[in-house]
Amino acid sequence: MNTIAFIGLGNMGLPMAANLAKAGYTVKGFDLSEASRAAAEGEGIHAVSSLADAVKGADAVITMLPKGEHVVAVYRDLVGLVAAGTLLIDCSTVDVTSARAAHDLAAGKACHSVDAPVSGGTGGAKGATLTFMCGAEAAAFEAARPILEKMGRKIVHCGGAGAGQAAKICNNMILGISMIAVSEAFVLGERLGLSHQALFDVASTSSGQCWALTSYCPVPGPVPTTPANNGYRPGFAAALMLKDLKLSQEAADSAGASTPLGAAATALYDRFATAGSGDRDFSAIVEMLRGSGA
Repeated sequence: MNTIAFIGLGNMGLPMAANLAKAGYTVKGFDLSEASRAAAEGEGIHAVSSLADAVKGADAVITMLPKGEHVVAVYRDLVGLVAAGTLLIDCSTVDVTSARAAHDLAAGKACHSVDAPVSGGTGGAKGATLTFMCGAEAAAFEAARPILEKMGRKIVHCGGAGAGQAAKICNNMILGISMIAVSEAFVLGERLGLSHQALFDVASTSSGQCWALTSYCPVPGPVPTTPANNGYRPGFAAALMLKDLKLSQEAADSAGASTPLGAAATALYDRFATAGSGDRDFSAIVEMLRGSGA
């Protein structure tokens, strides 16, 4: 496969598409934003002004869109534009129902399809270190793997249609809950006279260890590369965390699963975003819990 159409050139899509261009693919990019298309041109991407122009002659089409309704709408258009056998990869984070609807549309055109949401944030997108969680038939997954490997470090086949989205929703529910737990511990530690470094040194090497602590610590100091050391400029915005947590609760309701901590985390991030902090990094919720933020 030599030519890839990339639909959705936002904060995640643009660096992902740029990495494909750096890897030697001919990448044709489309986004509704003229500014995003202009930025793409500076990254070796051939920006075009319509979906039809983007997918014409493409061996594979990658979508990175905000919501499930957008994915399904684009796929309805795609199946009328692409040739049978075109590989369709959706990297958006959406509900499982929408993901399966996109797979059904692709199957109707005899196209391989993969739902492949990502973890790793904008840093992972720029550094080509993303994790891809893939839902697809085995043949489609193997066809997509070489492309995904140019944008990520770990590619996981989670199962059939929609399984990638299911894995992403569950993973980010864990992340949202654990970030709140870590933040609460630091706030309690502050009230008890512990320094951030002392608590980090203990918890990071004992039973409190988790990714939200050791890789994405929500307070400045212990992990210098985190958003906490950069004014909470987002690697992963609180509004996006809220979106994923809401997806987890919709899925839990549909599946009849009990997720009380997931529900509590959703409520807290909803409060945080509603108070005006949706565009801050999700780790900034520590300030709300401390009482000095939202």
